[in-house]
Amino acid sequence: MNARSGQLKALDRLLTIMDELREQCPWDKKQTMQTLRHLTIEETYELGDAILDNDLEEVKKELGDLLLHIIFYAKIGSETHDFDIADVANEICEKLINRHPHIYGDVTVENEEEVKQNWENIKLKEGKKSVLEGVPNSLPALVKANRIQEKVAGVGFDWERPGQVFEKVQEELSELQEELKQGNPDRLESEFGDVLFSMVNYARFLDINPENALERTNKKFIKRFQYLENKAKESGKTLKEMTLAEMDVFWEEAKKV
Repeated sequence: MNARSGQLKALDRLLTIMDELREQCPWDKKQTMQTLRHLTIEETYELGDAILDNDLEEVKKELGDLLLHIIFYAKIGSETHDFDIADVANEICEKLINRHPHIYGDVTVENEEEVKQNWENIKLKEGKKSVLEGVPNSLPALVKANRIQEKVAGVGFDWERPGQVFEKVQEELSELQEELKQGNPDRLESEFGDVLFSMVNYARFLDINPENALERTNKKFIKRFQYLENKAKESGKTLKEMTLAEMDVFWEEAKKV
């Protein structure tokens, strides 16, 4: 059996299991797209954690969980005669072919940036009224900011050099400092948002994913703080009983672990 045959057999097995569960399992029979939605979001975040941890065994498991959800939605769609898994697969195949004319047509591109620009221009030709229509409203703000900037850059609305973006960051920081003097909470929040938005933009120019970068820092902080907690416990103290200087000793130790 070649690799493709094995892959198709595995997918057919999953489709069969989904049919059986939908017919026989009380829990699976009750599920709707609405009840699955929050579970799908949770599985997506779990996949994201596994990728950040570079735990490939866990990545494999979480991909399986997400694949199950895709099959589940398609099964529900087939029951209402709206779509099935073949429709789902064919839809994305047609989209990929249409949006890659440099592979399936006669368009020539020089680099990745031209591919992105073609992608956004094709979407507008397909009837999209705005390049920002593809940014989900429910995305977390940091992720949304990054996607907004990627989208508009795809149609040429962008800075020319990283230095210009860094100057914008400095400009926004200066405006934040000015608002601190004024003490207007609404204006302060607005300027703080501008700082974050400009930092996200700068991250893009540095080829850094800001969501990944911040989550790595979150994980690093958690690891170091838990080291501090454990060391405090070993010394017979609670953190509230320790001075900042005492805590800082363990914090510096944590950086070396």
